[in-house]
Amino acid sequence: MSVRACLVLLFLAAAVDLTGQRPTHVLFPPEDLGFLESPDREEWQQPDIVMDALNIAEGSRVADVGAGGGWFTIRLARRVGPGGRVYAEDVQRQMIESIQRRIADDDRLSRNVVTVLGTADDPRLPPGLNAVLIVDAYPQFQNPVTVLGHVAKALAPNGRLGIVDFKTDGAGGPGPPLDQRVDSSTVKLEAARAGLALLEEKALRYQYLLVFGVERRRLQAK
Repeated sequence: MSVRACLVLLFLAAAVDLTGQRPTHVLFPPEDLGFLESPDREEWQQPDIVMDALNIAEGSRVADVGAGGGWFTIRLARRVGPGGRVYAEDVQRQMIESIQRRIADDDRLSRNVVTVLGTADDPRLPPGLNAVLIVDAYPQFQNPVTVLGHVAKALAPNGRLGIVDFKTDGAGGPGPPLDQRVDSSTVKLEAARAGLALLEEKALRYQYLLVFGVERRRLQAK
């Protein structure tokens, strides 16, 4: 069985009945992190395109919300370099411990990656971030508008939020079953309620990338 097929079956096993239009809140099981490390993920996840859209560069201060085992955290850390900082956030302590083990043997990573144990409602991010990234984690949010509100407060005036998740118009690749995905239109509505304005939208191979900034009126209120 292929890695992609295994990943789909894994999400099917974790899924429960839907209530309303959003998938039921299901956290990814830490014991199955290996499924997220498939050798072809670099090709379909397209991390460089995502980081370019968020203007992430040497010296940037960024956060990886719902970081899981740190697959994207590592790539963010390499991009921002020794002068930057990456806050790897997750609500599951096992995920945080996994990231800590991952960076422990690399002096460069251990110096610029900070792990953050968040809560279901608050990722507990520091202020003044240049970018925040939420990859393959949005459907797991129990209270997305509340979480996004905290993210908006953490962004610098020109900071960007990127939300990457799987398209709902067909399976044909990696990711959870269709009824466990959140449509991009729903994300846009919830982000607007949190005071975030859509700046850009990109279609990746199997996913969508939505880029948001803090609305002008929200900035004035700060």
